[in-house]
Amino acid sequence: MNIVVLVKQVPDTGAERTLSADDHTLDRQGADLVLDEINERAAEEALRLKESSDAEVTVVSMGPDSALDAIRKVLAMGADRAIHICDDRLHGADVVTTAKVLAAAVRTVEEVDLVLAGDATTDGQASAVPAIVADLLGLPQLTHARELDVEGGHVRAERETDTGEATLEASLPALVSVTEKINEPRYPSFKGIMAAKKKPVETVDLDDLFPDVDDAGFRVPRTRVMEALPRPARSAGIRVTDDGSAGRQLIEHLIAQKLL
Repeated sequence: MNIVVLVKQVPDTGAERTLSADDHTLDRQGADLVLDEINERAAEEALRLKESSDAEVTVVSMGPDSALDAIRKVLAMGADRAIHICDDRLHGADVVTTAKVLAAAVRTVEEVDLVLAGDATTDGQASAVPAIVADLLGLPQLTHARELDVEGGHVRAERETDTGEATLEASLPALVSVTEKINEPRYPSFKGIMAAKKKPVETVDLDDLFPDVDDAGFRVPRTRVMEALPRPARSAGIRVTDDGSAGRQLIEHLIAQKLL
């Protein structure tokens, strides 16, 4: 079985993030960049399937040179090979463009049985890329999965909903996006880290993925941020001192906020 896992390098959620003054995109020079935590769980699920079914896992990631760090981590975890999409023209690419490019990269992998991805990334949180990739590839999509089982040419996923649980099933090939509840990813071993240095990483650009489209006719659609403001500081809450009327004060506050 051939598995492709889509991963992304993102700013560390615990670190300070700054935006470029020119176009309000992330200032990567000043950011601590890491492998996205939900994508890391998708990679872990791919590796568990590899261990149980003797599959080959290909990592696909779109990003600048620094994205190689995220790719190498997944290779150190146990993936077999990688495709790194690196092109300055993709700076600021929107959700649709990102999905188009990722889908084109997946098409270069022969006989893909399963595509795995995180259901969202911690920077954009659009939760749309996996579904668009599935549509472009003509694959059934099982999204927001918290449990996954692949057997006999079929994939089965369980999804948590607002009212309970839902079970999704499809024939392979298919695309599955997973949530943070799917598993706990492993730590790369020293042996895995050393082995990752020798694993093949193919670097491609737009010309490689879209050879029939010349630069004059190919335009990368972009969203444009017109303005960005810092998150406002948290205001102090209301402290109720119990002098015998605390219950009444709480009720009056809830009524004023239309919560009662």
